[in-house]
Amino acid sequence: MMRLWYGISYIGWILLEILKGSVQVAWAAYRPGVHSSPAIVEYPLRATTDVEIIAMASSITITPGTLVVGTAHGTLEQGPSLFVHVLFAESREQVVADLAEMEERLLRATRGRGGADAALRLRRRGSGDERFADTQAADAVRDHGVRTGPRSSRPEPPGGVHPDDAPEPEERS
Repeated sequence: MMRLWYGISYIGWILLEILKGSVQVAWAAYRPGVHSSPAIVEYPLRATTDVEIIAMASSITITPGTLVVGTAHGTLEQGPSLFVHVLFAESREQVVADLAEMEERLLRATRGRGGADAALRLRRRGSGDERFADTQAADAVRDHGVRTGPRSSRPEPPGGVHPDDAPEPEERS
């Protein structure tokens, strides 16, 4: 029940942020002498699931004056990051603080009262490749011999090299 409340409050909060951003961008567009102070910052996420990361990136992008311009996949040593372009940045520290507030509110909606500090329920079927936070591809290779990428429809043969990938024999004259 509390997550429902946090979800509703997050939606209300993000709608207010959209309204504030719209007014700020419109004010800057129609007032001479009002200049933007753009910046691109790397924001290290505490969100770990695909749903949380997508919701965070969407929340940033839907807010006028901000845009996610890139992402960095996380590893166990370093979590995922978003690269955010901000049109009106007071300082990089302020941008990171505002993004941290947005993420905390979002994580309360997805995880409950503890927000970012709440423990995630792990949904992994196996150990996967421990170097990467997202183990779906490693699980698929381990469980089914399925590779990712352009040739993902071919199962991996027992020898490890598919006949199409074998080196061409050299012609001798």
